[in-house]
Amino acid sequence: MSLYRSIITSIIISIFSANLTAQSVTPFKLGSFSDDGRVFVGAVLENNTVIDITSANVSIALGEIYVASPIDMKDLINRYDAGLRVRIIEIINSVNSDTADSRPSYVYNLNDLKILPPIMYPRTMMNTALNYTEHALEMEDVRDDGVDGSAAPGYATPGTSRPASIWEPSSGDRRWNPYMFIKLPSAIIAHGESIQVPQGREQIDWECELGVVIGKTAKSVRPGYAADYIFGYTLEMDVSDREGRGDTRYGSDWLIGKSRDTFAPLGPFITPKEFISDPTDLDIKFVLNGRTMQDSNTNLMIHNVFEQVVYASNIATLLPGDVLATGTPSGVGSARTPPIYLKAGDRTSCSYEGVGTLENSVVDAN
Repeated sequence: MSLYRSIITSIIISIFSANLTAQSVTPFKLGSFSDDGRVFVGAVLENNTVIDITSANVSIALGEIYVASPIDMKDLINRYDAGLRVRIIEIINSVNSDTADSRPSYVYNLNDLKILPPIMYPRTMMNTALNYTEHALEMEDVRDDGVDGSAAPGYATPGTSRPASIWEPSSGDRRWNPYMFIKLPSAIIAHGESIQVPQGREQIDWECELGVVIGKTAKSVRPGYAADYIFGYTLEMDVSDREGRGDTRYGSDWLIGKSRDTFAPLGPFITPKEFISDPTDLDIKFVLNGRTMQDSNTNLMIHNVFEQVVYASNIATLLPGDVLATGTPSGVGSARTPPIYLKAGDRTSCSYEGVGTLENSVVDAN
């Protein structure tokens, strides 16, 4: 594409996007789906209708600009602000104008499709540990790791230093640095798939978390600019094996504890950030077999979603489609008396207000 054409296209997108902003836009989510083995990216309406974006893009008359169909979710995220958002809204408006009797072939009932993980697979998936004060408190009784508990959870003990250029909060901010770890993308499964309890392991726990989906390359993001790098929000169940490695070498073993196969249910969809007015004030609920186990709000995070983007991006460059899981509130199974752990036959439900509900069953691994 020539420079002149690129400039003209950008101007058209900006004008059309401004017009859309002034109008009401039907809220939508985005997901990845399979229809008899054919994989596609879809726009989800009312949590029951799915539009195949690629097929619709080919079938519906062109609008203001030509936009190539997305290859997958990462491609969609990459080009969302370069015309795909505008085109998706055009497609949704066209579908909304159709009558039920004339619904086109690229519109599906959600129940007729297989839901896949929305991103297959993030290059980087980071999780934040002990990011809610009450969860940090409940885990103090579970851990026996010699941690100095003289300060309030989330706040640094006297003499704590901060690594230069990674986390530099304002003067007087006494919080610990965020504690983040890598969770392997190979652990990802979809909404509706089964968490597998490894043979011989009996302390498998739940952690219901909000996932931040990165929208553009983020490196050394400065405070106050993190929102510009967020594409949207999804859900992750940070399934955790609390039994550890069986010896005391080198402290915690995050590989065994967090990255076993099936230990990262993700989805079911991504809600673009434009439809989440305030990610720092979302109700949270985790339900196990019909019983509410976690009931909280993101306003209780020690480090909010924006601070976590800043911190993570100052350690590793984040790319579109990468996911940050932002911690879990209190109510995990290992902190209960007696402890409650996941077992075959259980059904889990992780919900964040406005983002959705991620449901999975539990089975024994073969």
